[in-house]
Amino acid sequence: MTQTFDLSGRVALITGASSGLGARFARVLTASGRLEALAAEIVAAGGEAFPVAMDVTDEASIVAGYDAAQASLGPIDTVFANAGMNNRALAAEITAEAWDGVMAINVRGVFLTAREGARRMMAAGSRESGKGRIILISSIGALKVLPGLTAYCTSKAAVLMMGKSMAREWANRGINVNVICPGYVETELNTDWFHEDGGKKQVAGFPRRRLMVEEDLDAMALYLASDASRAITGSVFTLDDGQTL
Repeated sequence: MTQTFDLSGRVALITGASSGLGARFARVLTASGRLEALAAEIVAAGGEAFPVAMDVTDEASIVAGYDAAQASLGPIDTVFANAGMNNRALAAEITAEAWDGVMAINVRGVFLTAREGARRMMAAGSRESGKGRIILISSIGALKVLPGLTAYCTSKAAVLMMGKSMAREWANRGINVNVICPGYVETELNTDWFHEDGGKKQVAGFPRRRLMVEEDLDAMALYLASDASRAITGSVFTLDDGQTL
């Protein structure tokens, strides 16, 4: 096997890295408190990290975040657009403000993060290097109805098509864009729910009657960020332990 998951020399920007899957992606990419604590952990393990406060709904904040990251670590060639939020409400009851809040982070934020990353990759010569990588984090909510999560599912379906559209536009610019649709993963953000009766009942309805763990996404994250995925763009990967079956 000539291709490896070696990420030596790469610089990745990961949104939503203060917790959950974003923090996991940061640890995993570096290995092949919050931001400051995570950065210190990565540095202690022999990697490099620079925490950046970024409001993904604010274009100026995104640009400033990229500027700060690049000043510290160099040109960014890999982006994980992971920041997202949820709002549990029935479609007939959700307020316009709540709807807009979900779309601002889950759709606008993902778009602005990916677009800024692509602009910088192109300026740095991604067409010649072919090393541009953008990974959008969607959800199984893009593929099936999750009751009571209309805004969330709608936003994640938008991310899925966004990734395909970007992949087509940037295919000849040396940038691969792919989408990961995770199933339910136990993180510090949802662990309380899944230990309550309602959460336990939900898990009992899964084909394997279990939750995924963060480590289940490691191999795909490494693959899509590495040179091994040079021929993969515009693809959607469902990683859900059979939850959508």
